Amino acid sequence: MRDLRPCQTERVTSDADRAIEAASDGLIALSHSIHAEPELAFDEHRSAAKIVDLLRSGGFEVRAGIADLPTAFDARFGSGDLVVGICAEYDALPGIGHACGHNIIAAAAAGAGLGLAAVADALGITVRVIGTPAEETGGGKVLMLERGVFDDVGMALMVHPGPFDITGATSLALADIAVSYTGREAHASAAPEYGRNAADAATVAQVAVGLLRQHLLPGQQIHGIVSDGGTAPNIVPAHTELLYYLRATTAEALADLTERAGNCFAAGALAAGCTHEIRTVSPTYTELTPDPWLVRAYREEIIGLGRTPLPVEEEGSRPLGSTDMGNVTNVVPGIHPVIGLDSGGAVTHQAAFADACVTASADLAVLDGARALAATAARAAADPTQRARLLENVARR
Repeated sequence: MRDLRPCQTERVTSDADRAIEAASDGLIALSHSIHAEPELAFDEHRSAAKIVDLLRSGGFEVRAGIADLPTAFDARFGSGDLVVGICAEYDALPGIGHACGHNIIAAAAAGAGLGLAAVADALGITVRVIGTPAEETGGGKVLMLERGVFDDVGMALMVHPGPFDITGATSLALADIAVSYTGREAHASAAPEYGRNAADAATVAQVAVGLLRQHLLPGQQIHGIVSDGGTAPNIVPAHTELLYYLRATTAEALADLTERAGNCFAAGALAAGCTHEIRTVSPTYTELTPDPWLVRAYREEIIGLGRTPLPVEEEGSRPLGSTDMGNVTNVVPGIHPVIGLDSGGAVTHQAAFADACVTASADLAVLDGARALAATAARAAADPTQRARLLENVARR
């Protein structure tokens, strides 16, 4: 059905809600199970299998290992011309597990998919729950976008947990780099003059970066760690490595920061008499560009569920770090809102936030996120103007 009247759209949404409610126990169990067995980027085999099993039991046809990524998958239901892509994330963070709540993202995505599957024929849509590995590092969605996974997707939606609800969430563009220095080892006491200290190169570079921070543009950020600082105090280090994230509000501002930071890294090598190499660890993440119509529809749905999202005028002041969903939304109309949960004051990437992601509040976020995503997609599919716009976007790519 292509043109539903408001009362019909409400009925379709109610049918989707009932399907999500019927699956609620399984969705919450999925969230808790993924949380209990955290897996890192490109190694999320158990997590992906758990999501796939739930979707297959709901009638989805699943292809696993798509885009040459063993833990990526494509679960489909329906045959309509408008393809709705619901993105699931399920990788964890080293040391602190699901402190970004990807267990909630995965379960909400599965729930939205099951809800939309119940009304796929009425809406004339094909539902795709797309399993996207390696968001924290590795850029799974960037690779999948480049390899054609999103070519036929009319709209791409997902929801991310946080301390409060944000409908028009934004993010920063990100460059994920490693800087390695090579010098010459020597005995640090008996013959230091023969050494070329790669740790000194790293130190000079860090000092230069620290001084650069005073002169960054608004929205530019740079932060990093020493991943390799040498082997022993009495050996002049011949090899060291820095891992850095460079962030900015736009791709253009990120390119500017990348050039300036590169000069700082080069200065370290020059000062210490070393050589250096900069390599890209993950594909570059672009900034989120949420679709305004979908954002407004999602906001209305989330308010209808009794939630109070952040005022629109404050949303831009709270960027969400960086996400490879930004690359998707720069090609496919999409949204990446934040679904709020009671985290006791903890924020993402803190161990306490991981603890909060399996509470009753987190379970409600799973179900509300699924309901709001499904309702937003249903409204867009049922609106003739929006449907035509989304289909035209696919045709133009």
